[in-house]
Amino acid sequence: MKIAKGYSTSTRRNGFFTWLVLLCMCLNSCKKLYNLPDEKEFLSVNLTYDSKSFYPILGRTTLMGTINTDHSTTPLHFEIINPRYGDGRPYDDLFQVKPVYQWISRYDGTEKSLAEIEAKRKLVNRPLFEVDSTGTFILWNSSTNELIEPRSKDSVDLVQNIRYFDLKVSNSGGSTIIKDFMVLPWRVQDYEPFSDKNPYDGEVAPDPADPNNPKKKSYIWPSHMNDVYGESSNQLLQTNDEFKDLVIYIRPFKGGNGHNLRFVFLDKDGNTMNPDNFNETNWNELVHGFNMKKTVSYVQYDVAYPIPLTNYLTKYTNGSSAQVDFAYSRKGFGGGLITAHFGLDFKIFTKGDWEVVFHFQRENPRFDNE
Repeated sequence: MKIAKGYSTSTRRNGFFTWLVLLCMCLNSCKKLYNLPDEKEFLSVNLTYDSKSFYPILGRTTLMGTINTDHSTTPLHFEIINPRYGDGRPYDDLFQVKPVYQWISRYDGTEKSLAEIEAKRKLVNRPLFEVDSTGTFILWNSSTNELIEPRSKDSVDLVQNIRYFDLKVSNSGGSTIIKDFMVLPWRVQDYEPFSDKNPYDGEVAPDPADPNNPKKKSYIWPSHMNDVYGESSNQLLQTNDEFKDLVIYIRPFKGGNGHNLRFVFLDKDGNTMNPDNFNETNWNELVHGFNMKKTVSYVQYDVAYPIPLTNYLTKYTNGSSAQVDFAYSRKGFGGGLITAHFGLDFKIFTKGDWEVVFHFQRENPRFDNE
């Protein structure tokens, strides 16, 4: 391209931008002169959710609901309105404000003390149930059976006891209301697996294979058990629908400091076993706990709750659950080394002093060499 003599490229560029600025000023003046309206955002009348029925468990933080905005202009504003029971009575218990933990720094499992963990989170006041800026509904772990009446113990949910609400969604383009969301919470389940308890009433669950037999009950099973042989039979121990050689209890204990986690091992007579029997266990990295105390009856740690603290994958978790593995070795026939393992994937949601008890209820494990 030829440039006219005495008329540089930068001069041409400056002239273009000057013209552009004048054009914008002119358009803005015309808009004011003729009182033209501001361009409105788009709000679709076809906003939908993947589900409008929620069944969260009290006592744990649960995220629910995914919105399809149908190309509506974001951000959107969300407001829960018209909370009511099925018979029309209003309710407000879901919206009580209670303190919950909020992370201010990332937890990664390398923290060296409870103080270091606590420094990474703070307590903030939030409603027990709310909708966030993305349209996701949140039930916080500050919810309890005492604050929110859970679903019926007899599994019969009468419509007059079911909570409903509507959701107002808006932007500058207007507002729309999505009607008839339902929330029907389960009572607190302090831990997982919760297979030993009835989720409706929190009482002992019957044996699924023989539910009408009051002498039988359901148990928590180990997540794995390998090369554990019986002391008298010298046969592999197993836990399944037929055999319950190793069962687990997760239960509170008295006398702790409010944030203890204890591991206990019981023999077939209900007596405690010395943890030293499990001589290949890496006790220092079993859980993300501190101030380990090892006695002839148990191993105990100071821990932060819930367990695990987040879904971040650490050496103590599989991402969603804590993982513990107990191991011991002995010599088999011919002098070969046998290393036995058993353990559990679990969660504990309620702060307190808890013990995880491994009960060899039919036959003790064999620790002696062949």
